[in-house]
Amino acid sequence: MSERMDVSQTRDQRITETLETNYLPYAMSCIVSRALPEIDGLKPSHRKLLYTMYKMGLLKGNRTKSANVVGQTMRLNPHGDAAIYETMVRLARGNETLLHPLVDSKGNFGKVYSRDMAYAAARYTEVKLEGICEEFFDSIDEDTVDFVDNYDSTMQEPTLLPVSFPNVLVNPNLGIAVAMASNICSFNLREVCETTIEYIKNPDHDIASTLLAPDFSTGAELLYDKKALDEIYRTGRGSVKLRAKWSYSKKDGCIEITEIPYTTTIEQIIDKVVTLVKTGKIREITNIRDESDLSGLKLTIDVKRGTEVDKLMARLNKLTPLTDSYSCNFNILIEGRPYTMGISDILDEWVSWRTECIRRMLYYKVQKMKERLHLLEGLSKILLDIDRAIAIIRNTEEDSEVVPNLMIGFGIDEIQANYIADIKLRNINKEYILKRLDETGKLREEIADMEDAIGSRRRVRAMIIEDLKRVSKKYGKERKTEIVYEDTQEYVEEAEEIPDYPVTYFLTRGGYFKKITPQSLRMSGEHKLKEGDELAVTFEGSNRDELLIFTDKAQVYKTRGSDFEDTKASVLGDYLPTKLGMDEGESVFTMIPAGDYSGFLIFAYENGKVAKIEKKGYDTKTNRKKLINAYCDKSKLVGAFSIAADEEFVLFTDSERAILFSSALITPKAAKNAQGMQVITLKAKHFVRSAARVASSGIIAQSRFRVRKIPAAGALIRPEDMGQVQLTLA
Repeated sequence: MSERMDVSQTRDQRITETLETNYLPYAMSCIVSRALPEIDGLKPSHRKLLYTMYKMGLLKGNRTKSANVVGQTMRLNPHGDAAIYETMVRLARGNETLLHPLVDSKGNFGKVYSRDMAYAAARYTEVKLEGICEEFFDSIDEDTVDFVDNYDSTMQEPTLLPVSFPNVLVNPNLGIAVAMASNICSFNLREVCETTIEYIKNPDHDIASTLLAPDFSTGAELLYDKKALDEIYRTGRGSVKLRAKWSYSKKDGCIEITEIPYTTTIEQIIDKVVTLVKTGKIREITNIRDESDLSGLKLTIDVKRGTEVDKLMARLNKLTPLTDSYSCNFNILIEGRPYTMGISDILDEWVSWRTECIRRMLYYKVQKMKERLHLLEGLSKILLDIDRAIAIIRNTEEDSEVVPNLMIGFGIDEIQANYIADIKLRNINKEYILKRLDETGKLREEIADMEDAIGSRRRVRAMIIEDLKRVSKKYGKERKTEIVYEDTQEYVEEAEEIPDYPVTYFLTRGGYFKKITPQSLRMSGEHKLKEGDELAVTFEGSNRDELLIFTDKAQVYKTRGSDFEDTKASVLGDYLPTKLGMDEGESVFTMIPAGDYSGFLIFAYENGKVAKIEKKGYDTKTNRKKLINAYCDKSKLVGAFSIAADEEFVLFTDSERAILFSSALITPKAAKNAQGMQVITLKAKHFVRSAARVASSGIIAQSRFRVRKIPAAGALIRPEDMGQVQLTLA
């Protein structure tokens, strides 16, 4: 017999208690130990990888297989080899993610600007540390930062790396934690160092005067917006707009794009351009291809002869990711707590932290010098009477008694006596003695100088400035992202001229669409239709009209007449589910002209309810082409109509009853998916089969079916009540 759970052992637990004991520790782990960078500009995964490579001797040595580094890093990072290698890829020079790469790579590491260019496996690539990493590890063995045990307490790792420049602003960093995220853009190294120097000298320094704008590894153009940059510098939040760099070759008749925004990829741009060409919104492009190679990114667009290239690129910049925004969120961990900070706050924290690093380094060196001085002071006492020291050692019978006898004979401590006892006999000469005595004097001077520096804020900050100048000179580069100021940043784009001429729109029940001009319609014969298909909607309009295509899935697709080619009655037309990219299994229900979005839409449902929805609810400020919840999906839709003023409609049931009512009886609703009001009462298992305007309903004896109040039962349809029935959906 199977065991059953003892219900008495379970207990109720408040949801707040569950979150506090189970979820909050996980959330804090993500925030503190994974996703957010610290003041050295590194996340824990970055720091563990770089420190492992440093301990492997890859700062000065030759490259080694990436798989070797990944395996060694797992001693510090238990999250798996795939995660470690992905971290390495992002730091590598070959991937071009960082403005100043930290890993010198050999092999295929993919590209940050390509979605489909995959990096090679770790066994095929080789890595070592870049030269700039010297600034990360220069004084790490001099107690500049704290060390902690790794996850299994078998070795120690640094909590931070003593970076000698504000790496947190030099290389980009993206992290998504629980309930918070960080997205730090990169700045030019020279500008960052200069700004930091000026900020140290004057805390009221105008940061924007030296830190001009973000700088990205993929180059492109930054459209300068002083207000937006000031907001980012002040609060740490905001966005900057980036635009691709391009040139036009008249000889080849093509546009060459060589730099794109950091936030997009070649494939995204190509996909969007292809979509625009297929939908007819861009007609000047004949081909687009990716010609990127070892020399760098290159995207080529072939255009038709006579194309105004500036206007075309202005439209592409507006409609594709060739112009994109980088959202900034300077969320950084300071002593284990996340803070969103502006540039001055970040520099203030970095300078304070770097000051502490240098003081710890100086204190470490002072302690080492004092230890050396202590040994030399003991030696100086011995050197005053070497013969006596030799006699003590020679007359001591046991080796273990040498040190105690020296301590007693000269009044020195055990450390000094051990040092003296280990001196080689050959070093007991006049030259050696004089050098040691001279070294003692110099050590005292250096110790005094360093102790003065430790207590001097001015001297420590002078050391920071000296390091910043050295780093700027040694590793500084010219800007990659060009700043485009307001007077030249945008082309003047003229509105696309859409021809305006009268057309007649046709929609069949099978979802085929036709747009026919009056001239073509006069010369046409019968419509070509698929077997079993028939015309459902017909109305006259303009080529510029916006159309609302309602489907059986309670969705509406917005399109324009100009998006379709003029056609003839003798062709089937465009199949809308394919043309508009509808969902699988989705079918067209009806088509309604949008007009100026005034008036109402009337929706009649199988359950006898009718909804009156404000048409302006379908007008969107953005260029959305698909709206969900376009009408209520609680019951099957049997009719949809557009009205400018109240009209009369007829509902027909499966039990051969009908009701004629005015839309004035229906209370208007703003919500598109409102259920509406019950118009006709239905018996069990009966339903409304169709709806129509009175004029097209075929009803002759209208007074028999007209009601003044709703809901009502309607009246039975007699043969003499109906004329020629002609139902339409709109």
